[in-house]
Amino acid sequence: MVHRSPMPSLLICMFASFASIYVAGRLWQNTQDRIYLVKELDKLTGQGQSSLSLNDTLKIIACREQRKKLDALEMELATARQEGFVSNHVIETNGTYSKKKPLVVIGIFTKFGSQNNRDAIRKAWMGSGTALMKMEDRKGIITRFVIGRSANRGDNLNSDIDRENRRNNDFLILDDHVEVNEELPKKSKLFFAHAANKWDAGFYAKVNDDVYVNIDALGATLATHLDRPRVYMGCMKSGKVFSEPNHKWHEPEWWKFGDKKAYFRHASGEMYVISQALAKFISINKSILRTYAHADVSAGSWFIGLDVKHVDDEKFCCSSGSAGALCAGV
Repeated sequence: MVHRSPMPSLLICMFASFASIYVAGRLWQNTQDRIYLVKELDKLTGQGQSSLSLNDTLKIIACREQRKKLDALEMELATARQEGFVSNHVIETNGTYSKKKPLVVIGIFTKFGSQNNRDAIRKAWMGSGTALMKMEDRKGIITRFVIGRSANRGDNLNSDIDRENRRNNDFLILDDHVEVNEELPKKSKLFFAHAANKWDAGFYAKVNDDVYVNIDALGATLATHLDRPRVYMGCMKSGKVFSEPNHKWHEPEWWKFGDKKAYFRHASGEMYVISQALAKFISINKSILRTYAHADVSAGSWFIGLDVKHVDDEKFCCSSGSAGALCAGV
């Protein structure tokens, strides 16, 4: 008769007991989780019993969290609509929040000897110091006077602008641009390129330094175009191309505009706005973008062959005197 040791049987029994305790514990924990989730679901639905599965319950709870995020966004949107601007935050595709980007960067084209115009704009609608920063922080609108350098880098013209900028901190100085009327088309190109690289804004606007801008009306108008990736807004116009060399508005490249000698449709140079994608396009291609005799025609030419939405809005007709205009020549 063969005698076997009781030890292996004892070890097997002990292992089986521990395994049973572990499995029972896990089942009890899952049951407790299930009971908790069902109770939470009862609170949401107001029912005493629920026949939903655990997966369905988890989905409903996840939806509840998404609902909270949507409610928060709807509140921000309601506030933004009241103010006529974008919300304080934008939601990313992964569900996280990021600091808001500016709605628009406004470049006010100015020149040497125009300090009176600049001071008038600061008092009328641009603001200065704390008021200027408040408009940036609360409304997402950045405004800067845009100017180049004089041909003689060491003269008083440059030092006067530097002194004024130290006092007000509201200039975008184009150091690589010579400030002369003949170079205004190039100035427009450089402004959009510099602004697009410096500020991640939704729009970029060009304004003359003798134009009054209704900031609230501008913000409300731009907010309605945020869903358009490539937009060019302004008071659209056309006009005759003059081939005569002695004419005030002579166009050296007149032959490119056809036998009828008429410019294509483009926005008036007093004020116009382009979206970020177009400003980025200018920044990337500035070295090969052609300029013509007039800055507004040049800007229009950069977009004529692109898939761009041209918005002809009479509110941008600053010289019209219309009651609904968001700008006015002074």
